[in-house]
Amino acid sequence: MTPDDIARRMTGALNVADTGRIEAFLPSPMVQNHAAFLHRQANGSLICAWFGGSLEGKSDISIYASVLPEGASAWGPPQLLSSDPDHSEQNPVLFEAPDGRLLLIHTSQPSGNQDECRIRMTDIATDSADPTRLTAAQGRYLDLPRGSFVRAPIVIRADGAWLLPIFRCIPRPGQKWNGSHDTAAVGISRDAGANWTLEELPQSIGCVHMSPAALGGNHMAAFFRRRQADFVYRVESRDQGLTWSTPAPTDLPNNNSSIAAISLDDGRLAIICNPVNAEASPDRRTSLYDELGEADDRPEADPTGGCAPIWGVPRAPVSVCISRDGGQTFPERVLIEDGPGTCLSNDSIDGRNKEMSYPWLLAGPDGSLHIAYTYHRRAIKYVRLAPGWDRPENGA
Repeated sequence: MTPDDIARRMTGALNVADTGRIEAFLPSPMVQNHAAFLHRQANGSLICAWFGGSLEGKSDISIYASVLPEGASAWGPPQLLSSDPDHSEQNPVLFEAPDGRLLLIHTSQPSGNQDECRIRMTDIATDSADPTRLTAAQGRYLDLPRGSFVRAPIVIRADGAWLLPIFRCIPRPGQKWNGSHDTAAVGISRDAGANWTLEELPQSIGCVHMSPAALGGNHMAAFFRRRQADFVYRVESRDQGLTWSTPAPTDLPNNNSSIAAISLDDGRLAIICNPVNAEASPDRRTSLYDELGEADDRPEADPTGGCAPIWGVPRAPVSVCISRDGGQTFPERVLIEDGPGTCLSNDSIDGRNKEMSYPWLLAGPDGSLHIAYTYHRRAIKYVRLAPGWDRPENGA
């Protein structure tokens, strides 16, 4: 499809595809839409949040959301949940606190400088009279170091502390950020999000987008996108996130693009991602923000002491990958959608970008699976798989 073809389909209407799955392209007023996140409310409604604007990293990038009420035939209208004209606001996540508050957490950075990013938290209100309506409070920045980024929601530990998965975009003096020294960390709050401390994960250079999943009792695993575009990496904790093991590779390829992990009711784990890596393609680009067109004479960061990030590996297919051994191996895969995955440009309107990336997934209480992902940087695509999606005849 051309960008115009995609735009015409961005109505939010649910359609039954030939495969029997339900699909929709979410409505958005922006030409670029990326980094979807899904949240289920207690009333059965789904909220999808993402960022939209003209080009990732530009100051017109803001957070949007749409609601699919239970039983509805279409997603509701897009709603602006952030609006800072001086910052690119990215990577929204939603979290329902124990006291019932719905919190939006997202990043906020000047231009393409991820090493200057801050994390912002905002209360979101729903409207009982209009289930598709959301409103955002003013919000505030968390007291975490600059360069802190998010992609996954808060986990509440057994001791009541809030654990926020973070990756650190570490600056190099006089050099542009390119991911060469990014590391993993967790933000810890012991007062329901009012104050935060940062705890680094050891030996985690190149490990970003930490996505935790419960393994039962105090046992947890967490999974990482890799700047080196080699494999998804894994850590585990046997004390509910107080301490973590050293990151180690799984058998699941990664292309330096986002992943999301969940625990299934039967004890298996599922990761949604693009299961390809740098060995599968020669495609390369200089960095994530190499086409912003803004004056910056600084050299790219020197990888000495860090890693050599790989950008430009195709971002397709989208697959759900299943593990029966706590996330060490992922032999079963369910294909959601395939395509060229070309991502040598972030542009949404010239037709060069063909990526299907940054997927998120939720397991429904009826055994269904809800998925959202970037479609050619032009739209957010939603897919619902019916119960039984993981049976062998369906590709598992």
